[in-house]
Amino acid sequence: MRMSQLFAPTLRENPHEAEVVSHQLLTRAGYIRQIARGIYNYLPLMQRVMKKVEAIVREEMDRAGAQELLMPIMQPADLWIESGRWAVYGKELIRFKDRHDRDCVLGPTHEEVITSTANNGIHSYKQLPVNLYQIQNKYRDEVRPRFGLLRGREFIMKDAYSFHTSQADLEREYDVMAEAYRRIFLRCGLDTRMVQSDSGAIGGAVSHEFMVLTQTHSGEDDVYYCDSCGYAANGERAESILPDATVDGQAIFGTTEQVVDTPDCDDIESLTKCLKMPASLICKALLYIKDETMPFLVFIRGDLEAEEIKVQNAVAANHIRLADADEVAEFAHSAKGYVGVAGWRMCNEELPGFEGRVSLVYRAEHLKEYHLQLPVLLDSSVLNLKNFAMANNEIGKHVVGYNWPHDRASQELLETNTFDLKRARAGDQCPTCLAELNMTRGIEVGNIFQLGTKYSEAMSATYTDEDGTEKHFVMGCYGIGISRTAAAAVERYHDQDGIAWPIPIAPYVVSVVPVNADDQTQWTLAKQLYDDLQAAGVEAVIDDRDERAGVKFKDSELMGFPIRVTVGKKAADGVLEVKLREGGDVKELPAAEVLPYIRSLIEEATDFAKLEARFKAGQPAAAGAAS
Repeated sequence: MRMSQLFAPTLRENPHEAEVVSHQLLTRAGYIRQIARGIYNYLPLMQRVMKKVEAIVREEMDRAGAQELLMPIMQPADLWIESGRWAVYGKELIRFKDRHDRDCVLGPTHEEVITSTANNGIHSYKQLPVNLYQIQNKYRDEVRPRFGLLRGREFIMKDAYSFHTSQADLEREYDVMAEAYRRIFLRCGLDTRMVQSDSGAIGGAVSHEFMVLTQTHSGEDDVYYCDSCGYAANGERAESILPDATVDGQAIFGTTEQVVDTPDCDDIESLTKCLKMPASLICKALLYIKDETMPFLVFIRGDLEAEEIKVQNAVAANHIRLADADEVAEFAHSAKGYVGVAGWRMCNEELPGFEGRVSLVYRAEHLKEYHLQLPVLLDSSVLNLKNFAMANNEIGKHVVGYNWPHDRASQELLETNTFDLKRARAGDQCPTCLAELNMTRGIEVGNIFQLGTKYSEAMSATYTDEDGTEKHFVMGCYGIGISRTAAAAVERYHDQDGIAWPIPIAPYVVSVVPVNADDQTQWTLAKQLYDDLQAAGVEAVIDDRDERAGVKFKDSELMGFPIRVTVGKKAADGVLEVKLREGGDVKELPAAEVLPYIRSLIEEATDFAKLEARFKAGQPAAAGAAS
């Protein structure tokens, strides 16, 4: 490709809406252009990168025994109603009606379609197991699309679905897919960590995410990991042990419960200053609303944050949110920052909407005219609090020296309704080995789920087993964000001058730059090398533009071509300069040695065993690592 013909409109400045490096550089370097919030054109350079990633994904999925198909983007709502997700999926699901007034969706995922397909095409255990995948555009109406390709409303994804006769066979395939994913991301130049995750709207009992770890703010989630035992989970799922599990306020409050004045103390910070105590001695009460109609309370230590996904799962909600000021007044007869249950009566009862989940209810017997009763969940952090502080449901008042009831029935009721609801923290203890947990940021590039029979039961999808009985398919699903993977590579491989693509997914591997295209010697040598590269199957661009050498160098660095060959003053002597984008290593070589050297760099970057060894040694995967 001649640079004079390449459609890659570059920008000098970062677009104002671009928050993260990948969005900034992919826009500036002429890879993408936004046409609406969260919707992008993939320009020729980006399309080449995407095809490279897709090719690696296809090779590894085929290697693992999966088969490619293509399903429709437009899906009938009937399938989603049948699975139960029509009501569960929120506003992110793009819904519309066709000309016949039938409800349809633009697919964010394809569990319903593939389950229907399997039910119509797989009738016997002899046809199982099977793993089917596609690479296709997906759609999600994000409330706040941001971070460029990392969180858009339209994105490209590989989604695979496997069908089995048993949980054991699903677990076998799950491990096969996990290994395929590890290979895919390594081949794309990305060292990922497989972490436990919440299944969310996809469902299933077990799920993991593949995260590219990053210290930059482009990471979309916290990742907690233990260097001692290998435990790893994302922020929504991570468990931890508090190093100070038991906290006693006797030295501050004594052992006698009393109500104290706390004016203007409607948050933890002001309360700790007023009472001269650590936040860990406070039991804060958070009033949530389940599915817009059902209020409930969460008790958690004052120095901790509730992880809302854990809370949502604990009460089996489709959606939860914190109550607003009017709802706090209505359901708790209180104000924000002063919600508590001191003086309320503890009951063992299941209220509607919380059956089988929460059996601890507090009633305000002293306010019978308001009929106040709230289901309560306790985070494990508050169970071992002693002589602590809690709001008194009265503005400007708190109870100190408070203790949970000690009788056996009350203790059992409290323990039964205790969950892990807190968000883990760096420095907490690992739940597996008690070593210290570390935390970093991560970009999710893939996920895998053990769905079990969630969809096959809901949609009555069955096969005939060996004994002649009808059984539900046991299912798994496996996703990779193709566009996310490319963006994550930019987050990992860049510097102040631009992108530094790993060779396997670079749009072009080599940039041939004659310093002066009007110099016949330089141009002849540059064109000969370019032709030789093309003949050898090495993707290259030649910068034939009538521009200053500095402009050509800047564009080559911005666009991130892994290898730059400069044809300059020493062209008359047959000597060329080869510079690696990652690391900046420079070599001067006779023209005859340049192609063999480039071939060796490509071999190093695409040989999986060598690539794996470099990652284990902590070396990067871009071209600079091969020198």
